[in-house]
Amino acid sequence: MIRATWNGTVLAESDDTIVVEGNHYFPPTAIRCEHFEPSEHHTTCGWKGEASYYDIVVGDRRNANAAWFYPETKSAADNVRGRIAFWRGVEVSPAT
Repeated sequence: MIRATWNGTVLAESDDTIVVEGNHYFPPTAIRCEHFEPSEHHTTCGWKGEASYYDIVVGDRRNANAAWFYPETKSAADNVRGRIAFWRGVEVSPAT
């Protein structure tokens, strides 16, 4: 079981993550939606496609663009389409 946490709060937990370029991509059913707010930020990866982002919100703290996903992917990245990955201080590690 892999868990994503920020500020002591569990954001996602799953035994079905896919690791790509060192990042665990969680299925959308594994996230705790109350901590995710859509962001207007987008980036482009040459082989995966255009990424969309979420701000992570825990209490009164916001971590802008700390989670990303690919709503549509290029064919080489079909395995991560719709899955969510984290950065910017979000800790991703085995659940203990």
